[in-house]
Amino acid sequence: MLGGPEVVRGVFHSSSSTNPNRARFGGEATALLVAAVAAAGWRAGGARALALRVPAMSDHFYPIGTPGTPWGEGERAAWLAHVGTIHRSYAGEVLAKLELLKDTFDVVQYGALAQDPDRYPLFCVKTRAWDASKPSVLITGGVHGYETSGVQGAILFLQTEAQKYSERFNVAVCPCVCPWGYETIQRWTAAAVDPNRHFLASDSCEETAALMSLVASLGVAQWTMHLDLHETTDSDLSEFRPAKASRDGLPLPDETIPDGFYLIGTKCEPETPQRRWLAAIIDGVRRVTHIAPPDANGEVVGEKVVQDGTILTAAAGRSRSLTNALFAATTEVYPDSEEVTADQCNRAQVAAATAGLDFIVANHL
Repeated sequence: MLGGPEVVRGVFHSSSSTNPNRARFGGEATALLVAAVAAAGWRAGGARALALRVPAMSDHFYPIGTPGTPWGEGERAAWLAHVGTIHRSYAGEVLAKLELLKDTFDVVQYGALAQDPDRYPLFCVKTRAWDASKPSVLITGGVHGYETSGVQGAILFLQTEAQKYSERFNVAVCPCVCPWGYETIQRWTAAAVDPNRHFLASDSCEETAALMSLVASLGVAQWTMHLDLHETTDSDLSEFRPAKASRDGLPLPDETIPDGFYLIGTKCEPETPQRRWLAAIIDGVRRVTHIAPPDANGEVVGEKVVQDGTILTAAAGRSRSLTNALFAATTEVYPDSEEVTADQCNRAQVAAATAGLDFIVANHL
């Protein structure tokens, strides 16, 4: 059993973490949550399995909302005011790096966010001389903007590896699908929706609609590979899952965070090329960072582990459904481990992409 406000402060301010989310939620949110702990008590299933209960002056586990009642427009506006502070620069940390790639790749703007089009243009980076006879590959990052290595790992892949594959593949990389989330270190869009549940036809989420329109415009009849780069962070437990439960008027689930890298693939049978492709990615990433072990139930995030570091789920509404790729998966880096650095997290994303491509070169070209 863990005990007391000091532990909550430790969770939010851990100096060993490479994850900027810790700093993001170290101010106002920490004060609110520490007050909640002091006023009402709490329970925890481990240092990384924090489950906050009953904030001060309320019977709720999140600063915004009413237990059992989904948010209305007022709560959404209050949430936006609560989380909308800018913490890092999309222009400096993403756009400036893309500008330097223009001598090697085609850097194409495919949209801009209506809330601030000048601040939040959306870009795709493509290998040159696209050829319909070559297999086509899509890599996406920053679908959840707060997941740093999804964005920076995609950029690092462009800086170091993408051009090596251009003779064999058409490669398109969208490194930061949700730039507002990147700057504010938020999982959701400014409309309080999770973009990775909104890859659906005629959806109102502008970030996903813009990406779907881009993919359609590329005119690829059959995609070969799509890798969507993500992280699973400790702040999923301390901030984002409580916010989701509050928004939807649901109880706070009792969940834990896997310690290590894992993959989410689309359901496929054992001994298929897709399963071997997933295994090849895990083997490639293992050289950079550790792989998440299953929990006592043989699961990761509530899903059965079907092979080392791999779970399979339905893809509907997720980024993995964006294309008809023969090989599609979501990476999940764990940036809060004391065993990893930010650079390792970025390199793990690059290792996933190159291992997936190398498997296809060796087995399907």
